[in-house]
Amino acid sequence: MLNKIHRWINQRMFLLVLLAMVLGYFYPLESTPFLQKTIMLLFAYMTLATALGTSFKEFLKVSRNPKIPLYVLSIVHLAVPTIAWVIGKIFFPDSPYIQMGYLISAMIPVGVTSIIWTSMVKGNVPVSLVTVTLDTILAPFFLPLFILLFVGVAVTINYSKMAIDLLFMITLPSLIGMILYDVTKGKTQTFAQGGGGILSKLCLGGVIFLNAAFVTPTITWSPFIFKILAVTLLIVAIGYIIGYVSSKLIHANHEITLAIIYNTGMRNIATGLVIASSYFPPEVAIPIALAMLFQQPLAAVTAKLYKKIFPDYLTEKNRL
Repeated sequence: MLNKIHRWINQRMFLLVLLAMVLGYFYPLESTPFLQKTIMLLFAYMTLATALGTSFKEFLKVSRNPKIPLYVLSIVHLAVPTIAWVIGKIFFPDSPYIQMGYLISAMIPVGVTSIIWTSMVKGNVPVSLVTVTLDTILAPFFLPLFILLFVGVAVTINYSKMAIDLLFMITLPSLIGMILYDVTKGKTQTFAQGGGGILSKLCLGGVIFLNAAFVTPTITWSPFIFKILAVTLLIVAIGYIIGYVSSKLIHANHEITLAIIYNTGMRNIATGLVIASSYFPPEVAIPIALAMLFQQPLAAVTAKLYKKIFPDYLTEKNRL
């Protein structure tokens, strides 16, 4: 019964995401240390629940030969930021701070929720996990360099705090979950696809609600903001499209294609907001904050489109 409920929720993730976004809009909240810790706990549980259906041996196999994760990161940190920068130049030629916001929103690390979405659509979770882990390791070296090259501003970012947060949200829950999967010979997958999976989806709804509630009070609606919204939607959507096109260039199978799509399309918006608010004028943060409104809905739309285009693959995976 729990497995059926889990699959029912999975098939209606778009509605869950939409509901969480709408609630966040109508019930704005001020970000507090307690709520930030709550988000971290929700993330940690979601990662654990995902890892309970993943083999540690498979994770090590991908880690020893990380060609695909490194390929994804080259797309994430070279192709996507360049396209975002060009689009910003085209639509906002007289607004350099908005251009900068689009650039930063595109070059920040891969979002943690990409792992959760990869799992939900039956993608290759080990590839997604390794990609996020590698990006976490490489970000302290490359992100300030990219900002310096594109923007000409040297920044120093508190990566030690970010690393500790990601250790708690990703690394430890992933290791625990994958090791339990191998020790129990895959029996934990029953929990992950039943009650544990249901709770994980509710946690995702909670994370989306809280982030939407934090962003809403910062937005002052105007024609200029609506233009930024439209262009932000375009750039976020292009991230998912580039992921799909990139997977076709290497003739990836369905599982790896889905991992690439979500790793390429989703960003760690919280990190982008910290960078923007710490080192740049307030206008820079506007496109980054608005990107948060589109990442999760487009993730749900992507899952729906992929299921429609490739119904046989997802139907077969759901039977396993």
